Amino acid sequence: MNLHSTACNCAFLLLAIAIATASPPSDAPAIAHAVDEHYNHLHTLQAEFTEVYHGAGMERTESGTLWLKKPGKMRWEYRSPTEKLFLGDGKDAWFYLPGDRQVRKTSMRKLDDLRSPLGFLLGKTRLEKELQGLSLAPDVPPLSPGDQVLRGVPAAMAERVSQVLLEVTPGRQIVRITMQETDGSTTEYRFTSQKENVAVDEQRFRFTPPAGVEIIDGDLVQ
Repeated sequence: MNLHSTACNCAFLLLAIAIATASPPSDAPAIAHAVDEHYNHLHTLQAEFTEVYHGAGMERTESGTLWLKKPGKMRWEYRSPTEKLFLGDGKDAWFYLPGDRQVRKTSMRKLDDLRSPLGFLLGKTRLEKELQGLSLAPDVPPLSPGDQVLRGVPAAMAERVSQVLLEVTPGRQIVRITMQETDGSTTEYRFTSQKENVAVDEQRFRFTPPAGVEIIDGDLVQ
């Protein structure tokens, strides 16, 4: 099974935007603008994540900690049910299962993984540009009362992903991302304990293969 079916790209996570008006924005463009403004001022982000995959007659739930840092660095540290590491250092992406004799490596520019759109959360692009046909999704129930759900199609992955759902809190924090693929599978991320602009050591985004571990260049597969 390849990496992008194990996890999802994707990512999108918190915000707390100060709105000048008495009530929060209620239309998709205004919400998207508030999200963009918030993330443009972020340098780092840390969150606990739960990832749930449905597809091919199976369900898989995994959890761990995510770190993001400008420019374009990410670290997905899975702890349950199995330890594994997905790391992007801004140039290369690595996938490693502790104890394996091999580590997978590929250029982040070539990365076809559902996590990669998370880069926009650190101010790399705009939500309306990233997601085509962005609109409210009143037919999708939110996890918490008062949250709003947006839907759109990721421009760079339209052939593979049929739609993305983002759940946004009244404080403009993204707490859930659901990606529905054209093959019928679904990957959902839920984010909690989010911390913005915390100190994150650069060492977290560097991977040094353990002694005796072979580096395999190419697609990130497991």
